[in-house]
Amino acid sequence: MEFNYPPAADAYRKKVCAFLDQHLPAGWKGIGALNREEAAAFTDAWRETLRDNGFLAVNWPKEYGGQGLTSIEAAVISEEFARVGVPTVGPNDMFGISMLGNTLLAIGTEEQKKHYLPRVLSGEDLWCQGFSEPAAGSDLGNLGCRAVLDGDEWIINGQKTWNTGGHMANHIFVLARTAPDEVKHRGITFLLVDMRQPGVEVRPIRMMSGDSEFNEVFFTDARCPKGNVVGEVNGGWMVTMTLLGNERGAGAAINAIGFRAELDKLIELAREKGVTDDPVMRQRLAVAYTKVEVMRFLGYSALTAFLNGKKPGPDASIGKLFWAEYHKEVTELAVDILGADALTPSGKPALTYLRSDAVGSPNSSASWVDVFLNARAGSIYAGSSQVQRGIVGEQILGLPKEPRADAGPWRAIPGHG
Repeated sequence: MEFNYPPAADAYRKKVCAFLDQHLPAGWKGIGALNREEAAAFTDAWRETLRDNGFLAVNWPKEYGGQGLTSIEAAVISEEFARVGVPTVGPNDMFGISMLGNTLLAIGTEEQKKHYLPRVLSGEDLWCQGFSEPAAGSDLGNLGCRAVLDGDEWIINGQKTWNTGGHMANHIFVLARTAPDEVKHRGITFLLVDMRQPGVEVRPIRMMSGDSEFNEVFFTDARCPKGNVVGEVNGGWMVTMTLLGNERGAGAAINAIGFRAELDKLIELAREKGVTDDPVMRQRLAVAYTKVEVMRFLGYSALTAFLNGKKPGPDASIGKLFWAEYHKEVTELAVDILGADALTPSGKPALTYLRSDAVGSPNSSASWVDVFLNARAGSIYAGSSQVQRGIVGEQILGLPKEPRADAGPWRAIPGHG
């Protein structure tokens, strides 16, 4: 594991800082200083600036629109962007770049790469994820959304839920059951579907916060071309594991950057509330600091592995499990520091709910309570903590597999398949 960046990273850091100095508005205080409408407009314009200057998907090969750089440069960008409070991507880029794009680079055909990757970077294709279903969440292999080949097209019927950003997307990558008589993990296919067609309906799900970040997506005889399969027909489970490994691996490398900025803001809140002399609060803050440092070293380990050519694997589950459980704890600490103020949240709400806005945003009770509520979901989305523990135990520690009740062929649950 390397704890220091190579000299080339320092040179790249200077390039990133010069870019920020040139393109940020005069008097920039951080995106946290903007309201939601202003932040959304800034993010859209900022993404175009990133695209035009080669700061999107810097790890992708140059022939597909990237810069051919390493994960070190991507981490440098994250660090410097976090320092000044600007986003590194657009709203749906987690799905288009981090998840689908990296999966196509690993598994997709040359035709798929040349068609989709430039459109992801240009923003013409905005992607979302179609995995979970009402009867298939942590047990994703139980999904019942069906796809049947009809000549040169797949016909899709079924439902997906907990779909983030689907109301902004025009494409969705879908796991569909294409061989219902097979062992259930072997009868799934990964399809690329255009949402701009009859038969695809997006319905919002209202959250505790009152917003509708999630959606349900319904397919009624929706269609996609026969060639829009990533990987092999009935081989979608392997593609999914590659995609989730990319998602969790990328997070392990850069998560500590955002969490450290959030923790610094929490320490400011503790000072404002006059609780830094309380020994229990001091101990809890120290534990949070220690865990963020652990995340930082997990990130260094991931970066070192990427530089040595190792692809994300089951060890990425360690990082996912660690940060998800940490974030529940630290946001509970934030609510305890707020005390009675948490019962009547006020002030500027969080922009994204994923973390408290660190740069430019006031330390409001509304922001911390929003993030506290959302942190509960962190131990569920992208693979629940129970699933991550199973992966670590079985695939890394070599522990015996737990007895399974979900082996054998897929069985439809009444009303869900």
